Parts: sequence; C-alpha cells; structure tokens
Amino acid sequence: MGWKKKFSGLETTLIVLFILVTIVSVVLIVLLATGEPGVDCNRTTQFIPECPSIHESERVDCYPDGGASKDKCVDRGCCWLPISETNVPWCFFSKNHGYEAVHVQRPSQKGFEVQLRRLPAPSLFGKDIEQAHFSAEIQTQNRFRFTITDPNKARFEVPHEHIKPFTGPAASSPNYEVELIHKPFGFKLRRATTKKVLFDTTMGPIQFADQYLQLTARLPSHNIYGLGEHVHQNFQHSTDWRTWPMFTRDAFPNGGSHNLYGHQTFFLCLEDNSGMSLGVFLLNSNAMEVTLQPTPAITYRTIGGILDFYIFLGNSPEAVVKEYLELIGRPAMPSYWSLGFQLCRWDYGSIEELKATVERNRQIGLPYDIQYTDVDYMEDKKIFTYDLKNFHGLPEFADDLHNHGQKYIILLDPAVATSARISGPYHTYNLGNEMGVWVYEADGTTPLIGEVWPGETVFPDYTNPACNTWWVDECEKLFRELKYDGLWIDMNEVANFKKGSANGCAANDLNYPPFTPSILDDLMYSKTLCMDAKQTWGAHYDVHSLYGYAMTLSTEEALKRVFPDKRGNILSRSTFAGSGKFTGHWLGDNAANWNDIKWAIPGLLEFSLFGIPYIGADICGFFDDTTEELCTRWMQVGAFYTFSRNHNAQGYKPQDPAYFGANSLLVKTAKHYLNIRYTLLPYLYTLFHHAHVKGDTVTRPMMHEFYSDPATWKVDRQFLWGPGLLITPVLDPGTSIVSAYIPDAVWYEYETEVRITPRKQQIDMYLPADKLGLHLRGGHIFPIQQPANTTVYSRKNPMGLIIALDDNGNAGGELFWDDGEARDSAEKGVYIHYQFSVAPGLLKMEVLKNGYADPHKLKFEEIKILGVSEAPSSMTVTHNSNVTAVPFENFQYDTNKKVLHVTGLQLELGQSYLVQWINEVYPEIERFDCYPEDNSNQAACEARGCIWKTANTPGVPWCFYPRDYGYITNPVTNTSEGLSFQIKRNTAHPKRYTDQSPAIETLQVDVKYLDNYTLQFKIYDPNNKRYEVPVPFNIPQDPAIDPSKRLYEVIVENSPFGIKVKRTSTGTIIWDSHLPGFTFTDMFIQISNRLPSKYVYGFGETEHPTFKHDLNWHTWGMFAKDQPPGYKMNSYGVHPFYMCLEDDANAHGVLLHNSNAMDVTFQPTPALTYRTVGGILDFYLVLGPTPELVVQEYTALIGRPVLPAYWSLGFQLCRYGYENDTEIKELYEGMKKAGIPYDVQYADIDYMVRQMDFTLGDNFAGLPALVNQMKSEGMRFIVLLDPAISGNETSYPAFDRGVEDDVFIKWADGSDIVWGKVWPDYPNITVDESLDWDTQVELYRAYTAFPDFFRNQTATWWHREIKEFHTNPNDTEKSLKIDGLWIDMNEPSSFVHGSVIGCRDQRLNNPPYMPPLESKHLGLSHKTICMESQQFLPDNTAVRHYDVHNLYGWSHTKPSYDALLEVTGERGVVVTRSSYPSSGKWAGHWLGDNTSAWDQMYKSIIGMMEFSLFGFSYTGADICGFFRETTYQMCLRWMQLGAFYPYSRNHNGKGSKRQDPLAFDEKFQNVSRDVLNIRYTLLPYLYTLMYEAHSQGSTVVRPVFHEFVNDKITWDIHKQFLWGPALLISPVLDEDSYVVHAYVPNARWYNYHTGEAIGVRGQWLDIPTPLEQINLHIRGGYIIPWQEPSNTTAYSRNNLMGLTVAIDDNGFAQGSLFWDDGTSIDAYEKGDYYFATFSANKNTLVTNIWHNNGTNTADTLGLGYLKVWGAGNIPVVKVTVMYDGVFELIESFNHNLTTQELVISLKDKAYFMNKPIQVTWKTTF
Repeated sequence: MGWKKKFSGLETTLIVLFILVTIVSVVLIVLLATGEPGVDCNRTTQFIPECPSIHESERVDCYPDGGASKDKCVDRGCCWLPISETNVPWCFFSKNHGYEAVHVQRPSQKGFEVQLRRLPAPSLFGKDIEQAHFSAEIQTQNRFRFTITDPNKARFEVPHEHIKPFTGPAASSPNYEVELIHKPFGFKLRRATTKKVLFDTTMGPIQFADQYLQLTARLPSHNIYGLGEHVHQNFQHSTDWRTWPMFTRDAFPNGGSHNLYGHQTFFLCLEDNSGMSLGVFLLNSNAMEVTLQPTPAITYRTIGGILDFYIFLGNSPEAVVKEYLELIGRPAMPSYWSLGFQLCRWDYGSIEELKATVERNRQIGLPYDIQYTDVDYMEDKKIFTYDLKNFHGLPEFADDLHNHGQKYIILLDPAVATSARISGPYHTYNLGNEMGVWVYEADGTTPLIGEVWPGETVFPDYTNPACNTWWVDECEKLFRELKYDGLWIDMNEVANFKKGSANGCAANDLNYPPFTPSILDDLMYSKTLCMDAKQTWGAHYDVHSLYGYAMTLSTEEALKRVFPDKRGNILSRSTFAGSGKFTGHWLGDNAANWNDIKWAIPGLLEFSLFGIPYIGADICGFFDDTTEELCTRWMQVGAFYTFSRNHNAQGYKPQDPAYFGANSLLVKTAKHYLNIRYTLLPYLYTLFHHAHVKGDTVTRPMMHEFYSDPATWKVDRQFLWGPGLLITPVLDPGTSIVSAYIPDAVWYEYETEVRITPRKQQIDMYLPADKLGLHLRGGHIFPIQQPANTTVYSRKNPMGLIIALDDNGNAGGELFWDDGEARDSAEKGVYIHYQFSVAPGLLKMEVLKNGYADPHKLKFEEIKILGVSEAPSSMTVTHNSNVTAVPFENFQYDTNKKVLHVTGLQLELGQSYLVQWINEVYPEIERFDCYPEDNSNQAACEARGCIWKTANTPGVPWCFYPRDYGYITNPVTNTSEGLSFQIKRNTAHPKRYTDQSPAIETLQVDVKYLDNYTLQFKIYDPNNKRYEVPVPFNIPQDPAIDPSKRLYEVIVENSPFGIKVKRTSTGTIIWDSHLPGFTFTDMFIQISNRLPSKYVYGFGETEHPTFKHDLNWHTWGMFAKDQPPGYKMNSYGVHPFYMCLEDDANAHGVLLHNSNAMDVTFQPTPALTYRTVGGILDFYLVLGPTPELVVQEYTALIGRPVLPAYWSLGFQLCRYGYENDTEIKELYEGMKKAGIPYDVQYADIDYMVRQMDFTLGDNFAGLPALVNQMKSEGMRFIVLLDPAISGNETSYPAFDRGVEDDVFIKWADGSDIVWGKVWPDYPNITVDESLDWDTQVELYRAYTAFPDFFRNQTATWWHREIKEFHTNPNDTEKSLKIDGLWIDMNEPSSFVHGSVIGCRDQRLNNPPYMPPLESKHLGLSHKTICMESQQFLPDNTAVRHYDVHNLYGWSHTKPSYDALLEVTGERGVVVTRSSYPSSGKWAGHWLGDNTSAWDQMYKSIIGMMEFSLFGFSYTGADICGFFRETTYQMCLRWMQLGAFYPYSRNHNGKGSKRQDPLAFDEKFQNVSRDVLNIRYTLLPYLYTLMYEAHSQGSTVVRPVFHEFVNDKITWDIHKQFLWGPALLISPVLDEDSYVVHAYVPNARWYNYHTGEAIGVRGQWLDIPTPLEQINLHIRGGYIIPWQEPSNTTAYSRNNLMGLTVAIDDNGFAQGSLFWDDGTSIDAYEKGDYYFATFSANKNTLVTNIWHNNGTNTADTLGLGYLKVWGAGNIPVVKVTVMYDGVFELIESFNHNLTTQELVISLKDKAYFMNKPIQVTWKTTF
C-alpha cells in the first residue's frame, strides 16, 4: 500500500531471476532491540520506503509544510495513502527514515551516550546532519534528560539563567527505565514500578537537519495539559490532530490556534487515575510547532538549535510540576501588596482623569492597592520619560498614592525612539548609542531600525551585558524622578510595527527557512525583527523567543538596584521557561466578551504549570466596551485571579468599578468579593510561599487534587486556590445556574458556612447576579485577616482562622508571614511559619519558625470552626503550660450550621498555642481503652486515673483515658536528617502498674528521614538500655535531607505528646499518635494511632475472616505459637506490619519493629492501639503512594523475597503418616502413570527414627535410593527438620555434638539446658496412641533441647548435621540427597509448658499485662519454653527468651537456608512455619496446620495476600486441608485453587484418608491433571513474577486493589486474587456451588480457556463454573510467557515457549520473561540470567533483550507459539517474522473471527529467545 513503480524490462528480468534462481537477495537489517525490518541502503541504488500497515492515528506527518501530493510525498521517500479524513496525514513517514545507533557507550558518569548515523533516506528540507550524538543523563530519580546534537559542529543552545550543566553522578535506582531501539534509533522510557511506557520515540523517525529538527513520542494517555502560549479553549488538550505553533508574537488572544506572547514548551500528562504523571520539557527557543494526535502522541518540529528534552516523573500532577520547577527555577515570592486589587487603562489622557479615577474608587471604599499608568503617561510614548504637560505632577501623584497606602506601577516597552525629546536630546537613546546596546542588522554594526509606539525605534539587546548596565541605570534615573513600585514590561516578544526592519529583510535561510512552522502570518519576521539580526547570544533567528526572558532578567537587576532590600514587582507579557522566577504575567490583550472570560481559566491553569503562579487576565476585557453584567461577573472571578487587575484599552468606555455607580450591583459584589480576597490574603500569601520554596501551584487545577476521579480531568470552568478553596464563577450571560462539579471531599459554602451534601457529582449551583461559588474544603485551615482598603492597612488588622473539618474532625494548614516585601526573607529566615492542626476537640497552633517580629503586634482574635458536631461545654487556651479558660460568652455554637465561632481571643502572632474545646460527652469512637485486661471495674479504672462510663455498643471500653493522659514534649531539635527530643510523663495521672512494671518517666524520641519514601521514629529509654530487636534492616545510607522531595512531613504534638505524619501531596495525616493513653513502662507499652481511613490490611499471623480489617472493636494478639489457624488465635509467625489505603487511594505501610508479645486493637474512630510487653517502640513508615509501591518500599527495608528454584514452583505432595518408603514409591509411580504434573515429594517426621532429626527409620531404609531414582527422573525431594533435639539417647551425634558446641538454650544461670518435649520418643518404648495426648507426652516423649540459632556456633553445628545427613560420611548409601528443607515447630513449640520442671520467673511468664493470646490464662510459656530462658546474640549479648521468642523461627531460617545452599550447591528452597519480618529473604511459608473445611479455602487467599504484604512471595496452604478428612468436591475445588498457590502442596495429617489425586477417581485425576497442566504452562510467567519480587519487591499473589486501587469495590475483595498484574483467579469456594459471583475490574479481560474477551468490566458477574473448571482471566495490555507443560519442570523447561498477547483497548500489550538455569545460587545477583521484555503495538510483537549472560539456557529456549487475543474481526492474511536478520513468511496460523484469537505456530522454526524476534500480522497483503 505504498508507492508503486513501473519497472523497466531489465528490472523485470532481474525480478524473475530473483524468484526463480534466488541469486539476487535484499539484505534486511534487524534492529538490535526490536528486530524491526529495514532496508540496507548501501546495497540498493534506489530508496524504497517501507510503508507500515498502521492505524491512521499512528501516522507521523511527512509533509507538515502543506501542499502534499503523491509525487511530492514519494520524493521524500514517504508513504502515500489518502483517506476520507482530511486532518489525518495522507503522506506519512516510512519505517526506514531516521537514524541508527552505531555505538552505545554505557554507562557514563551521567548516564549513557549513543553515536547515531542517518539512515540513507531522502531529505525533507536539506542539510541533514549525517552523524548525530545522543546523550542521556540520569539526573535524578525523577528527571531524565536527553539531547541530540551535532558532534562535529556547535549549534545554538539556550543560555538559561537557572539550568546548570549536569556533572553527575547518575542517580541510582531511578524511577524510570530506558530501553534503546537501535534501528531506526529511538527509545522507550518506562516507569520502573509499573513498566508502563511513558515516552516512546520509536513511533516516528528522528529528523535532525540544520533547520529542521523533529521528534515524535507516543504518550501514555490523552490527558495532556500545557504548551503555550496560545488561547486553549480547554485545559485538557484535544489530540485530534491539533497543531500549536510556538514563537513569541504580539497578537490578539482571540481564540485561534496561533502563537502568542510566550514560548512555553512544557506539558504534563496524567497517566491514569493512579495520579502517576509525567512532564516533558524541550529546552529550545527556536520557532517550532507541536502536533497532538490521537495515538496519543506528540510531534515536535523546530527549526534550529538542538533537541534538549527533560522528562519528569511524579506520583501526582503536582509532583511533576515541582520537579519541573526545580529545574527551571521556582517562582518569585511576590510582595504582599501585589496581591491586592489593581487598576489600569490605556489612555487616561491626563493626570486629572487619572486622579479622578483613583478618587472615585477610593470614595466607594473599594479594596484597591495598585494603580498603573500605560504608555500614555510618557512623553510621545518614549520610555524613561513622562509627559510634562498632560501628566504634570505625576511624581506628586505617586507620592499621594503612597500616602494612601497604595502602590504605583508604570509600563516600560523595550523599543527606544530615535527622535529627540520636545525639550532637547533624548539621553536614553543617545547613551544607548554610545554604549552599543542595540540589536544590529546582519552586518553586526548597523542598529536595526523599526517602528513601535513612539515612531522610529531601535531595540535594546538585553543579551548584551552593556545593555543590561544601560537598562539598570535608566531605570534608576527614572526612579529618582518618579517613585514607582514595580515595572510592567510590554511589547517584548519583541514587537515591531514594521515587517523585520525599516529596510526590509534579506532573502536568506534565516528570514525564509526551508520550513516555517504554522506561526501567525506564516512569515518569520512578521511584526518583529529580521531573523538574521545580530544579538550577543546569537542570531535573532535563535533567540527571538528569549527576548522577553532576557528583558526580564535585566529588569530584575534594575529593581535590585532601585529596591536593594525590597522585592519590587515585574509583570512581563513575553515569557520563557523560568521567567516565573522573576516575573508575573497577564494573558494579554483580551476583549470584553464571554468567550474571553471563559478562556482565561485554562490560561491561568497552564501558567501554573509553567511556574508562573502570579497570573491573571485583564478583568472586564481590554478591547471593546464591556457590559455591566459581564464586568460584574468578571470582577467576581477576577477577585480570585492571583494577579487581579481591571484594565481596558484606548477609546473604550471606562470600566473601573466606581464608574458604574456607587450603588450599582457591580460595585457591591466587587467590594464583597474583594473583601473576601483581602480576608484570605494570608492564605494566598502562604500558598505563594509554598510555590516559592517547593514549587507548588497556587491557582490549581481540580485534577491536581482529585486525580483519581476522571470527572476532574477536564474541569476548566472552576479552579482552586491551593488545595482548599474552590472557585466556581458564572461565565455565561443571562444565567444564575452553573453546572459545577463537586469533588470527593467535604465542602462548606464560604459565605453561609454550611456543609453541602453533594460530593463527587455534577450539580446545578444557583449563583444569582451578586454571587460567586466559593467553597472551603474540609480538612483545611485558612489563616485570615480583617480586610481593609489596602494591604498596608489590612496588615495591621487582627488575624484569625477558618477551620473546615473533614469527615474525621481533622484539619491542617499553615501560615507564612513576613514584612511582605523584604527581598529573600524566606532565604534569610526573617519570617514566621505556623503549622496549624486540628484533631477532634483540639487546635494546635505551632510556630515552626519565629524569625520576624511584626511591628503591629498582631493577634489572632477570631476562630471559626466549620463542621463541629456538638456544642462544647468549655474552651481553654494553653500557652507555655499556662491554661486559660475562654469565657463562655466568647464562643458561640450554631446548631443549624454546626459552626463554632470563637471571638475575643488575644493569641499573639509568633507564639504557639493549644486551643481545646471540650464536650463532657466522650464520643464512644473516641474512647481509648484504659483497662484492656479482664474484669475491669469502676474502682480499678479510676485508680488508674481513667474515666468510667458504661456503653451499650459491644466492644466500646467502659474505662477510657482522659484526653491529656500520656507524655509532654520537651523542645524539639530539628536537623536536616530528622528530629530529636525528649518527652516526660504527665505526672498528673497515676502510674500504671507501679512496682510490677515501673513507669519510665523520661523518654527519648528520634525521628529519622531515611529516604523520601521511608521514615523511622524510635521511642526509648535514654538512661537505661532496653532490648531492641536484633534483626538488621537495609537502612538507606543517605538520609532524605531535602524536605521538598520527601513525601511526608513530621509534626510533633506537645500535650499529650504525639507524632503526626502528613502526606505532603494531599495533606492527609497518615499517622497520628496525638491521642490519649500513651504509656511506657518496663513491661507494658501502649500507643494509639488515628488512622486516615477504615481500610487496613495486614498484621499477623492470625486467621482473619476478611482481608480488610473490621474496625469495630477487635483485638488481635501476636505471639508465635504452635497453634493451628483459628479465629483470633495467634499462630506461627509475628508480623506487626499493616498497610492502609487512604480515602483518596494513596497507600502507606507501618511496621512496629518489636518482637515482644503484643496485641493490636482496632476501633471505628478509625484508630488502632498497640500494646506490647517489652522492648522499645521502633516504627517504620513507607509512603507508597500505591499499594504495590508500599510493598516494594517495605521489602527494600526488610529484604526482598527469596528467588526459589524453578522446580519448587511445581506441584508437591506430602503426608504425615507415610508408613514406609514403599508407600512413597508407589505414590510416585502412580502419579507418573497418571501423567499428573508433579515435581516435589516430601517426607514428614515419619521417615525418622522416633521422630529424631538427621536419622532414617527402618521402614525408610530405602529412601535414599528412592530419592536418587526420583531425582534421576527429574523429581526433587524435601524433608522436614524440627529444631528440637532429643536428649535421651545414649549415642545421638546431633545432640552430643550440640552439647559439645554449647548450642542449646539454657537457664539464665547457665546451670542446665531448658528441657522441653516435642516429637522425639524415648528409646525402647511402644507408643500407645489410644491414650490421651497429655498422657502420651508424659509417658513417651523424650526430653528435647532447643538450639539457640542466634549463636554462630549453632549455625555451624546445624550446617554440619545437615551436610552429614545429605552426604553420610560413614555410609554413602544412607546419604539422603535432599533438595530443600521444610523447617517446622520453630515457634519454638514444646509439648510441655515452659519446661519439664516448670518455669522459675512467674513475672516474665505471666507479665502484668497479658495480651489476648490463645490460652492466655496459662501464660506466655504455654506450648513453648520458659520466658526466662537465656539466649545469646551473635555478639554474645545475653537476651531473654521473653524478648526474642518471636524471633526463634527467624533465627532458624537463615542457617537452614545457608546450609542447604552450601550442601547441595544449588538454590533449593526452604519452607518455614514461624516467621518475622525479613524471613522472606530466605524462605517461603505455608499457612500451617489447616483443616479440611470450605471456609479454609477463602481464608487461604487472605493469608497469602497478607504474606504478600509481609514480603513473602512463596506461599500457600495445605491443599485439601491438613486436619480432618476432606470430601471429594472440596478437595477437587481445592486442587483447582491450590494450582495457583505459588507454593502448591497437597498435605494432610496422620489418621486421615489419603487426599492426593490418586486417592480419588479418574475424573478427579483428570481435573487435577488439567489444572496442573495450566499451572505448568504458566510457570514462566510465575517465575518471572518471582524474579520481580526478588529484584524489586513486588507481589506475586496480588490483591485486586493493588492493580485497581481507584476502584473502591476492589478494596473489599478477598475471594479473588491476581498473579502479578495480569492473571485474575476467581475460584469456587463454596460447597455445591457452580456459579462464581466475581468482580471484573475495569479493564479488558479475556477468558483464559477460550481466548475471547468477556466484554464485561467494572461490575460483578455470575460466572458458570462446572466442577472441572476454575475461572481464569487474562488482562488486556499484557503478554504472558508460557511453555508447553510436562510431568516435571525438568522436562517442561526444555519445551517450546509461547507468548499470549492480550491486546488492550488501545491495541497494546507488554510483558517480560526472566530465565536462568533455575537452580544456580545468586543467579540474579551474579548476572547469570536472561531478561527480555515484549511489546505489542496493534499488529506487531517485538522482543527486547535487556540482559543475557551466564548459563541461562535462553539459547535453547525456542519460541514455538504466539497467541494474539483481541486480534480483531478482520481476517489476518499475512504473518511475517524477523529473526537474526532474516525476514520470513509464516504460513501456519489460524485466526478465529468469532473469538478474535489469532494463533501463530512457529514450532517448526528455530527461533530462540536469546535473539530479538519481531512478529507482524496483517489484514492486507
């Protein structure tokens, strides 16, 4: 379908010879990364375009200059294909344009570099650069820069004031990955966490010629914002083939698509409702255009300089803007007065009219700070003069303004008249001539002459240092004469009323380039200067769009001279990236019409993105006569422009408010809303401070705050001030009803103070002529000040607060305050900074910085609290520990509005205060239990200083803490790395346990900013060393010292002490321990935490009936115990970690690093309370912000999950109760015969001699030989080892050598081993199993000793015993060649309580507080050893078992793992029962001794998902249940479910019937075989997920909400789960159920069994599920690697590989494959592996090899099958493969048009995965 040529006779002959003899060949070049076909032009004499069969939306225009025809298109070597859509390019690029990589240098100090060579294709515009240089810089974790330059010739580069060269080093662990495509050259930038491609330049070819540079990039979504300056009628761009030029121009903003005043190349793209966003900035000042097309994609075309791109990543749109502004320079801090209202017009005509205007607006009492004069104040419009006739007395006028507290700003244009002044020489011009400051013609010596307002003019060259000196001097001279306060610089695009110059412009490639972007007039020098004019920075061609930027820099220097200690004020019409560091901007010469009032809002929002928050439009319009209705509405909304100025043009009626009459509706509403503006100026000023120091936006798009709600993505008729004030204006005539969107938050009407009920919905808002929609967002605190007519006076007025409470009664805010105009006050620390926070009943006003003394002695006199549920009975103010009651008459409560209004306060600015309002009724949900023990009563309660009040609600404590119970904070020491301070117990309350558990009166608190995502805080006794958990974590070496990059902010509360952690991006308080009840005694520690939502997951190990915790007063104990799963029964492991989903779908995780016995109580506040019986409080918080990132950050801290051996992902069989090795052999042979996949066989304790480790019983004497046979046939074998060692043998090497090596746990005095009893029996006895259990233990169980695995000698001993068991040194035939270890009973479990002689220290075994553990009445020593038993850490520090009990399994795991690896020489696998955070580094886990019951199936899903959070990827439950006999149906359904446990083992207990597949009928075996074949088919995908967990910390068994967190339905799902992101498993979990009620998340899903899209998303679905089926669905957008199954992985790994390509809605899919030899130790760490990614785009699949090294066998891994799901209903007629440089036609494929599945067979080919492969399928030949 490309260009067709008529061949000559000779050519036809050659073609025939080629077909018949195959002598002539065309060598097709395969790109290294993509394998995409290309033409080797060195071997052909004629360029033949390779025209791809692509969707129309992917065409990249090859004829952007217009006038394309078929012949012209062919001449450019491009593809011609007309269609009916005229906006779609008919002429588009072929695949063999662009560049190829000839040398890649990586890594470099900064990143990597690539040498490029142009592909031999026809030129578009000539002067192509044949060799180019691509340089990539990994500048920060979130910023990537790449440049394309000419290595042989220097080209113009933008000389930016703020952007400095990057010197390295490259950032480690960036949040992005870069994949290079070698031919045609391009790259894909992916988000590291999600693998989503964010910026893909492979869609179109790079063009790099002298005057034509082009780059196209595919983007992740259509949510594109920014690019300017233009009038964008909507904030969100249309991607329907819209082209926007950028070249600074004096033009009217009338709604067209032409270029305007500024040159802003930055855009932001919101990826999806996760908030993940990227920004892209091209640092290039040449004329350019950008085209947005529906792919979605963007194409840049610029006509000079270099390609210099910066890409920014963020977790939210706001974060991306911060990243961008960190690069280009954060905004200037405006003077306070500049936030006041302003008046201006062009042509007051005389000073009398000017004075009259000022006076009439003063008379009506209009808040009004600044008066302007336009060009008419000058003499003949000459800059640096004023008209001595018409504006006689102007200096005195300026003085009068100042005397009234007002400011004066004048206009300055750049152009300088060449004519003399009326009174004589024009010194400004003359001095400029002498200093040589002008822009010159092409000869470099002749000033370029043009014409602007004064007539003939010259133009200053602000890039010339001499010009800067001249300009500064002239500004200073003028100030001596006329006391202005700021400068308004206009016409600086630069504007010229002549085309180019008075002499015209030469005909050359600068004035008439070969390609002219689609700029206004299609002429480069239209209304500006000739492009060949000379400036110091270069030709005007290159620096034209920098003219206003350079003028701004010079003007800033001038104001520094004029106002050395003050900020001054600059307002520039022309801007460039970084201008906002010095100037504000207005949107130019708009008109008085209803379109322009609308279109102003997208402009405001865009300049917020560009880093220019001081932004506004001319209120009421510049051109044309306004109407009173329009001007009224515009004054309303303009009152909330950050730059608020009413301005109109010469020849039109005045439009200042007073002109309409003092009693006009316009004046009344203007005064009303300007008074609100002035009231809120402290809030606005604080927002500007955040913009200045952090890069926050001020005028904020709604989607920045509510990005998870797609309804906000297009909102551009409303806007926010910061996060908290929503402005909804009326923008249409004749209406009082506005369709407004109310985002998902609590909102209060500003004027009525009433909470509105709509939320997350579109409403009709009634706004009559005098009203504007103003709403305060719940959760925010707004500092206010009584207004006045100017800020000079308002700044003297009393201050106050408006507090808008959220759903939980919380709020937060800040105040920045300085003198309002001092230069660099923030940098010099001359300011006051308040942090305000409200928790129910308490306002904290904390001064974080007090570096400024306000001369007006300001006070906070008024506080309004909106949303207070009940009237308080009393109020107090605390200052420096002095408590003062607020008189009752000073606080009023409005019952209807729910508003508490406090007046008459005298809270001094700069002082910290606590304001408390008390309601004698404690809400039940705010009660924190003061008596969690049993048998509480009023007397005992009050003896603790607590409050007793009964309640009817179950679970609500009757005994609860008073609000001030806890500790009081001492002064806090702040460092860049954290906080440090002490706290003291509030002695107003009695001690908790007196002498039983002495209170610790003084505690040390250390807060450490570990990295931008991770925070630690420790609370401990500074005077006496206490036990701390000896489990090492991966603490980052470099703390997060830059607060602007941290995702959190830490706030310390005083009384009672508490820590609050705020998510900076949203303001959500994610940790809040500022609650009553904090207690720290020797043996009882309690702390409570108010949660940000009710969605909490984690804590274990306990059987939970739901994944999301029930917060209705439930307490869960944690203490490692040999306890089968049961409701509220503490089981084997301890994991004090939880993840919380915040209401806005952000997530965070919290770990309490404490190994003592503990419990947690949830209550519906929402809150949780920790109670532990020892140690310290050592908390770690990870900030996510996505659930998957929480787990990744948590495992980065505690250690990534182990990568198990490949074979361990096979199916496994075990049984407690095998009689002998013959039974195992018969089972093995039967499984082989049945053809049921099966990799691992176990032996439980029955294989031992009397259950003693490292022994073989007589009935299992043949086990070593059997194991060897099984291994020779591809099987693996795992045995169980318990820790307890029998001590009643006359000769037992394991015990004897243990005693010799001193490895066993002893009493603290060292007198003897602490003897317990476990499985080993006495010698020479016969066990009567008919006796009760306790009698059997007493009569038959031997004494056992427990190894202390902390000790180095124990690890050595354990290793030796395992080694000699594996390789028997005395009898090789008894060597048991195990492949893995199953370590059990390591809580540690003992069948006697404490020891055979009881325990010695009752206080430790029965502490003062006993958590609600199973059998808690029997103490902590129940079913384990005594708490006073002594252990020794590796450094020989003695510790009590009381403290380290929960670490026993942890300490057992690593020695077992190390021994296994050393003994076997392979990776193997360890499965442990007891675990603690970081155990997952070495082992997997099964969920223990479950029961054959239907509810255990869904609870196993919950357990696996919880252990996914805990850092375990290799998990599962005993399939079909361990205890009790299973049933046929249950076991069959469990086999189906268990086939998707990562650790898939069927295991049951002694005395029950067999439940392996062979124990049932043929149908059962068939179903088992089928589902296990599916598992084995998918093992490459599962193994890749295991690799990702090991390398990145991601989850394998994944909760649905991890992928669909913005869908709150998924937050409650626990009967379905995912493998990674792409496989959804929805099993049958109920008896006699043949329909599964499953949730289908919002994506395209394919039925795994049929390959057909199910056509349902975002809803519940009843899925028929017959007995032989489990529901499996593959998610569109993913590519699943798979392999033909076999009976063991030893054979399946040799089979052909397949790929299932599940196409998403946009025709894309991606996936990856990790492959190694499956058993090598540290294969990933040593680089001995293969890793490839796969991407499919519409009709092409490409494999990209990222790593291929070592013995990974990828060279023998053949690609045999490709399944494309969603291939469409147009028949595929052609399939081709590019492999190893060879292009091949594939004939074996089948396209099912009903299911839309395309199956391509490659099995008869030799395509191996170690080389790039490209497969293309087409619907046309």
